[in-house]
Amino acid sequence: MGAGTIAASARSQARPVYVIDGARTPFIKARGRPGPFSPTDLAVQCGRLLLLRQPFAPNSFDHVILGCANQIAGEMNVARVAALRLGCGEEMPAWTVHRNCGSGMQSLDDAFRAVAHSDMDLVLAGGTEALSRAPLILADDATEWLAEFQTATSVGDKVKALSHFELAFLSPEIGLKKGLTDPVSGLSMGHTAEELAHRFGISRWQADDYALESHRRLARAQAEGWLDGEIEPMFAPDGTVYDHDDGVRADSSIETLGKLKPVFEPYGDVTAGNASQVTDGACWMILASDDAVKRHGLKPLARILDSEWAALDPKVMGLGPCLASAPLMTRAGLSLDEIDLWELNEAFAAQVLSCIEAFADAAFCRDVLGLQETVGAIDRARLNIDGGAVSLGHPVGTSGARIVLHLVNALRRTGGRRGIATECIGGGQGGAMLVEIMA
Repeated sequence: MGAGTIAASARSQARPVYVIDGARTPFIKARGRPGPFSPTDLAVQCGRLLLLRQPFAPNSFDHVILGCANQIAGEMNVARVAALRLGCGEEMPAWTVHRNCGSGMQSLDDAFRAVAHSDMDLVLAGGTEALSRAPLILADDATEWLAEFQTATSVGDKVKALSHFELAFLSPEIGLKKGLTDPVSGLSMGHTAEELAHRFGISRWQADDYALESHRRLARAQAEGWLDGEIEPMFAPDGTVYDHDDGVRADSSIETLGKLKPVFEPYGDVTAGNASQVTDGACWMILASDDAVKRHGLKPLARILDSEWAALDPKVMGLGPCLASAPLMTRAGLSLDEIDLWELNEAFAAQVLSCIEAFADAAFCRDVLGLQETVGAIDRARLNIDGGAVSLGHPVGTSGARIVLHLVNALRRTGGRRGIATECIGGGQGGAMLVEIMA
């Protein structure tokens, strides 16, 4: 029996895993200062109404799992803090996972595998991220000066330390900027998108056109009320109500996008207009086994069929969705035409377009994916049909959960059956999840 046969056999013996319900917060665009909600605040505001509408108590979960890529010092193991604030009880085990952009999907995958292969029956999983509260980091020389001053024991030593102070010490580095730079390749995430645009011949006009379509699709989804059942409003301490994704620019045009300067390369494709937005937000989903469905009288929305993680050169991390999605389709015996909808996280417009080109490229499919034939070109009418991170934002630890939740909702709305949610992951990885709607 070969390794592939063993893997297929192990999956066939797994218990079915159902999506019972889910919700997310509105995604709030960061505007140069800390937002009104911490990572735990976001998770709690999202979770309260979700749990209130369930026919079981919050302490009925076996575990709580939450993805977060930028935990703040006052909320370490944010999953446990959120679980306690949500009333899940002191005896509720909870842990936080971190896989950069894949953190939210990793939490779902942990829950999926726990229900499928262990004695867990009911798991609350998701992601949260407050990128607006990313820390400011002192430079090494500023830290050395602070240490010198704090360890000075006499007045003379403190005066001497003060004489070494420089105004540059008052200019800390933004932690988010460092976090979005790969420490191995030395490239920022934007530079990796430029690399893909060059390799696959994606033009600036194509990237801007894709970004414009993302905003138009999100604006339409908001106007039609298609997101109303997915989003739970949030209430800030000052009374402000947040009830929609506020990064959408419905009045954007190809002309206004074309006036923006490239951010990473002087003559590059990536601008602030065709890249994902820095955003705060949270998302939860409830996964359950057959036993839990029967015990609590639940009505599943969908079933998670499979998941996959892949890794590749960090310089081309944006192709991670291709490497993660292809094995899902192969194991399930599905062709491109049999995938009704795709949610491919829009880290950058050029990156999404490069994935489309890669799937249709014979050499890439043969040499990188190990396939005899091309996957084919994803139909844009089936891809991110209600917009994506370019228009609504990319709270890093949350996005992987959001795209799975929205995929389920979009499939149910459109009458589709199967879909794939997939994303690229900083550091050179990709994740994907295959879901099927319940008949």
